[in-house]
Amino acid sequence: MLKINGLKKQYDSFSLECSLQVPSGRITGLVGQNGAGKSTTFKAVLGLISLDGGTIQIFGKDSRSLTVRDRQDLGVVLSNSGFSGYLAVKDLLPIQKSLYENFDSAFFLSQAKKFGLPLNKQIKEFSTGMKAKLKVLCAISHKARLLLLDEPTTGLDVVARDTVLDTLREYMEEDENRSVLISSHISSDIESLCDDIYMIHKGKIILHEDTDVLLADYGLIKADPKLYRALDKQYILRQKKESYGYSCLTNQRQYYMENYPHAAIEKGSVDEVISMMIQGEKI
Repeated sequence: MLKINGLKKQYDSFSLECSLQVPSGRITGLVGQNGAGKSTTFKAVLGLISLDGGTIQIFGKDSRSLTVRDRQDLGVVLSNSGFSGYLAVKDLLPIQKSLYENFDSAFFLSQAKKFGLPLNKQIKEFSTGMKAKLKVLCAISHKARLLLLDEPTTGLDVVARDTVLDTLREYMEEDENRSVLISSHISSDIESLCDDIYMIHKGKIILHEDTDVLLADYGLIKADPKLYRALDKQYILRQKKESYGYSCLTNQRQYYMENYPHAAIEKGSVDEVISMMIQGEKI
C-alpha cells in the first residue's frame, strides 16, 4: 500500500533518511520524540516537500505520478493543519462532496453526533480536542484506502481518544484491504491499535518490530554489577548505567528469565523501549 525506500531530505540542522512499508490490511505506527522526523516523513509521502533522494510508492505507483482519482483514496490528518475557523461543521459537507466522489454524508453526520461536534458552531470556537476529532472524521468519511494520520489524537482526553481509536478499528474492519500509517507520542494508542511499529530518532529508523512481539519478547533487565558481569550479552540491544548497576534492553526476555531466574526482568513497554533505544548504549 505504501513503500518508502531510502527517503532522504536534508535541512540545515536536520537530516531525514528512512525506509518503511505499510502493507495492505495493516495499521503501522511511527513513533519518536518531537523533531525525530515523523511529520517530515508524512509531508514527503504527500509530496508537500521535495526529496533529496529515495522513492515513495503508493498503491504500487510512484507517488509523483498519482492521479487526482488516486489521491481520493488517501485520508490525511496533519498535526499542524486544519480548517478555517470561520467555517462550521455543516459547511464542510459541500466541500467534502466536491473533493471526494465517495464522500458519505450520512456517515459524516452520524459520526459528528457521536463525536459531539455541533454542526452550526464555528470551528474557531472548538476546543483542541474537538478540532482533532473533526480532522479524523474528515479523513475517514470518503472510504479512503490509505490513512496517513500524523498525531491524530493530540489534545484528546482519554475517553475521546478511545472513541477515535475504536472508530479507526471499525474503519479497518469494514475493508480488510485498507491500511493506516499513524504517528503518536501516546504509547497506549500505539500499543492497542498498531500491528507493527517503526521507531525513528534523529531522522533514522532505529527499530522495526511487530507490536505483539515487542510487548511479548522485549524486556528490561535490572542488573547489579555482579549480575551484569555474569550476564550473557548476546541478546542485549542497549544498556544504560544506573545508580544500582545497569538497565539492559533485550528482545529475548524469556531466555533471560529461564537462565537468570533470580534477576529482576520487566516487560518492555513502547515508551521504555523507545527510551532505551535512544538513551542506551550498544555493547
